[in-house]
Amino acid sequence: MQIILNKGFTYILECADGSFYTGSTKNLEKRLWEHNKSLGANYTKNRLPVELVYYEEYPRIDTAFYREKQIQGWSRKKKLALIEGKPELLPKLAKKVFRKKKFQ
Repeated sequence: MQIILNKGFTYILECADGSFYTGSTKNLEKRLWEHNKSLGANYTKNRLPVELVYYEEYPRIDTAFYREKQIQGWSRKKKLALIEGKPELLPKLAKKVFRKKKFQ
């Protein structure tokens, strides 16, 4: 028995108001069309048109969904660094700051 896994995409859209929307899908072209026809997420319906500004492809949709949830928690600055292809900035833009504690 062979199990067929569907590839997935994580994507970021820039909305007409300048905000970002992050999602995941099995069919990127269809999903982008749906967003621009008000058939996508409620968030994008009132912010049309939307433009695809970034995407990543994964061998499985569950991996793409996990990545979507990760990116959704990021700040706008961190998303911009990803979109602009500046991965070296991502650690500096993390919300949590980890510092070594001095033990006495």
